[in-house]
Amino acid sequence: MAIPVQVTVDAHDPRTLASFWAVALGYVLEPPLPGYLIRSGNAAEAREQYTAIVDPTGVGPRVLFQRVPESKSVKNRVHLDVNASAGAVDPRAAVRRLAERLVAAGASLLHERDEAAGWWLVMADPEGNEFCIQ
Repeated sequence: MAIPVQVTVDAHDPRTLASFWAVALGYVLEPPLPGYLIRSGNAAEAREQYTAIVDPTGVGPRVLFQRVPESKSVKNRVHLDVNASAGAVDPRAAVRRLAERLVAAGASLLHERDEAAGWWLVMADPEGNEFCIQ
């Protein structure tokens, strides 16, 4: 039996970054867990500290964005690969369409890779976290 995972991302602005990744992954913002705001005391402060997104189909892992005081300073040791070309008739066009949507949502295109292993775009989210679209 597989062990379920949650992906946790440090962020300067969890709500903004969660909203971006919801677009990138086709996820939705998760409402606060029942009772969480009551236990934390200050609802506004709790929303600023943590924001999660979830796969609306319930298949993909939950992604939690948590506020940290420091900014990103070096290359990610782990990154997400977004498979926009899965099942596409024109895989490169599907990747480029998603890349355009993500640039409009605050991402940056860093470079395009075309190697023996395949073709993909390397991008950065609004806080500079690298990710690939293939």
